[in-house]
Amino acid sequence: MRTYKVGYFVGSLSSHSINRELSQVLIALAPDDLEFNEIPIGNLPLYSPDYDADYPPEALALKDHIRRSNAVLFVTPEYNRSIPGALKNAIDWASRPWGQNAFDHIPAGVIGASLGQIGTAVAQQSLRAVLSFCNARQMTAPEAYIRFTTEIFPGNGEVVDDSTQEFLSNYLREFRDHVARVLTVLPRQA
Repeated sequence: MRTYKVGYFVGSLSSHSINRELSQVLIALAPDDLEFNEIPIGNLPLYSPDYDADYPPEALALKDHIRRSNAVLFVTPEYNRSIPGALKNAIDWASRPWGQNAFDHIPAGVIGASLGQIGTAVAQQSLRAVLSFCNARQMTAPEAYIRFTTEIFPGNGEVVDDSTQEFLSNYLREFRDHVARVLTVLPRQA
């Protein structure tokens, strides 16, 4: 059985991020053939084309993390009906300079949690538009807009609601199948 290396982004920089908690739940529920490694984004300077001729070490490390991944998973909150600036900044670094887009043809998944009723639906649509431009091969279904409550997610990477656990487990099985299908057609070296 092949193991797929999944680099994951947590869109929030908060030390109390519910999306970081969701990422830990996803890792705990993932099929055995998915191996997760977080791709850190908090230490990146703001992107500017002025850096294109001489990328800083933090941005080179970001691109290397993605290069070593078979797929990427974005676990992101919604800020002002879009994605957080730190996540957009990381995507800008990874997709530049022109012709050196780290997301080109990479299998990608999008999920997120919020305290509100619509989860992260609008942020995910914004992120999907950016990833489309970056030519990432996105899993389009099932969509996963998670309403985060401490009754369902009590902490320590746990989910105690059976229907939520089954939904997230199914999401991860679908993601694994998506990764396998994309890599069959568009192999990557990780």
